Amino acid sequence: MTGVLIHVTLSDSDAIKAVQTGDIEAFAVLVNRYQDRLMRYAAHLLGNRHDAEEAVQETFVRAYRALPRYEHREQCSAWLLRILINRCRTAASRRREHEPLEAADFEFTSDEDPVERLAVRDELARAMAQLTDEQREAIALRFGEDLSFDEMAVVTGAGVSALKMRVQRACARLRVLMEGHRAAV
Repeated sequence: MTGVLIHVTLSDSDAIKAVQTGDIEAFAVLVNRYQDRLMRYAAHLLGNRHDAEEAVQETFVRAYRALPRYEHREQCSAWLLRILINRCRTAASRRREHEPLEAADFEFTSDEDPVERLAVRDELARAMAQLTDEQREAIALRFGEDLSFDEMAVVTGAGVSALKMRVQRACARLRVLMEGHRAAV
């Protein structure tokens, strides 16, 4: 029990160093710390809970295998997100037959009626499904993960100006899609 308590208090860097020196149980610290965040992001991006779970699991497997080569120059969260983005891109390209995206777990903090919240969530999920993969990725990172454009650039490898344009175009497209849906209803 003491080892578990010690592991819980480890920083990301210390947990990684512990795994690198043979304490494989320390990897659980990273999984526990980042699993929910990565799952939320993957669900937003892929729109399918099953695919999101697979992408997150593959992310942790790849991260564990890469730990011997991990350099402590970057934040662990950015490193894991970059791995996850690549897994999500691969999953999305495999699914090009265009299976419909499911309503992702969008969270609302307003006091709206629960029925209205569900309707808006479903409407948003349908609109997100109509974005390009790059736009959906940019929206999920910017608003779902609340990353700055500089942080997004580190995670995706895209330039800041390209990311700003993706977010701007995605927001404009979402606005049109959601207004069009409301007009049709």
